[in-house]
Order: sequence, then structure tokens, then C-alpha cells
Amino acid sequence: MSELWLGRQVAVPSSYDPGVLTPIARAQTRRELDPPPFTGFDEWHAYELSWLDGRGKPVAALARFRVPCDSPCLIESKSLKLYLNGLGGTRFAATEEVAATIRADLSRSAGAAVDVAITPLSARPRRAPGYPEGFCVDELPVEIETYCYDSSVLYIAEAGPVEQRLVSHLLKSNCPVTGQPDWGCVVVHALGPRIDPASFLRYVVSFRQQQEFHEQCVERIYRDLWRLGMQELMVLACYTRRGGLDISPVRASCVGWLPRAVPEEIRQ
Repeated sequence: MSELWLGRQVAVPSSYDPGVLTPIARAQTRRELDPPPFTGFDEWHAYELSWLDGRGKPVAALARFRVPCDSPCLIESKSLKLYLNGLGGTRFAATEEVAATIRADLSRSAGAAVDVAITPLSARPRRAPGYPEGFCVDELPVEIETYCYDSSVLYIAEAGPVEQRLVSHLLKSNCPVTGQPDWGCVVVHALGPRIDPASFLRYVVSFRQQQEFHEQCVERIYRDLWRLGMQELMVLACYTRRGGLDISPVRASCVGWLPRAVPEEIRQ
């Protein structure tokens, strides 16, 4: 793995430089987690994308990048920010050329095909931020004492099988390199034994001092819930943006349980 940009003071590239993209091998963290099989992807949204057109005039746009979860590598977030900033001083003939360039570079870094969609702001793209569907556990009258990761607080309320959607806006973990907080909303869609909602709330809160990348946290949650005896499962975390980027990793037991579209959580 290349040296991480996270936690280092570096100059922002003034022009296109795919060399700043830093892959992180997924296998390293998955060996520690030992997660069950799943499918899914990591969906990034970029709100500060810009480049120069053929006349040298800046173009501003929104972008979506979808990295498959079976790619050998995830892409370090700060390296992605540096890469995108470098595009701001680079000329491209058309939006399609920008998309093709980003697609090729991110796919090379991740080791798998990355889907890229770009919409200039002049096209008036629309966003509809809202709240994911499901029972929000956040207002349950629960005493909380554990703020360090603890899967033992999870328990089953009844044998089932029961289909269940649980939501919490209280997910908070920390970057393992910089220690900066990562805030998010976690959504669980499960078929199997009924998860006790209060225990799920305690479990989510127990991540407040956990130091892991976003993708690792989602795979940890998936593993812990799957071990309760689920027949089908989907876990999605919508993390708030930092430096013009947000990420929503999603993991599911099969393709049919992946969301048709990743909800745009209100804080994103």
C-alpha cells in the first residue's frame, strides 16, 4: 500500500495528477473482521468537482462514483479529494471526457470497474435529500453506558422470521489515521430473528470511539447482525460529507436486497 495522504499536510495539485490516488487493500481489514459473504458497493458523491472547458472557462458539476465492494482496493478519501482538486486546473473538451478520465483512473486504483456519472450545474441537477425508510430507534428511552464498540449488547427479541427495517442517525466513528469524527445514518433491512430495537440503539452508540474507515464499519455491522441468524440482510451507512465528498457504503446478502437507489440522507 502506498503511503497515505491522510494526516499529512500536502500541497493541493494544480493540475491533473492520477498519481495521487491511493488504493487501500480491502483484504487486510477483512482478514481481521472475517465477514460473511456479501455483495454491494461504496457510493461517493462529489460536490466540488470542477474543470476547465476548451476555452479555459471553469465548469462546476456534481458527480457520483460507485466502487464495487468486491474490488481489491478501496480508495483513500483524501487522495480522492486531491485528485479531484487537480482537475480544476485542467482543460477538457467535454463532460464525457472528464467522466471517461475519472472512470479510468478510479477503476485502475480500485482494481475493478468504477461507475461514474457527472452532471454540470448548468444542467440544473436536482437532489431530494430526505430520511431513509424504517423505524428510527433514536428516541427510545434507553440508558446508555457503553461508548466503545461492543457487539454483545445486540440481542434477539423473538425467533421470527420477521422482516425489519431499523434506522439510526446516531452512528459516529473515527478516522483510524487522523482521529477525526465520521458522522452518519445507518439503515438495516433484515429478514430473520427480530432484532431488539433498544439493543440495536446501544450497539450503534457503541461505535462512538471506534477507529475504522467507513467501509470497515459497515462490514463490521453486517457481520455482527448476520451472526444473529439472519436469512437476508442489508446494511447501509450514509456518512456526512467532508471536503466536498460523502460516502454511502452498502452491503447485502444478495443483489435482490440492494437498494434500488441510495437515499440522500438529509445531512449529506
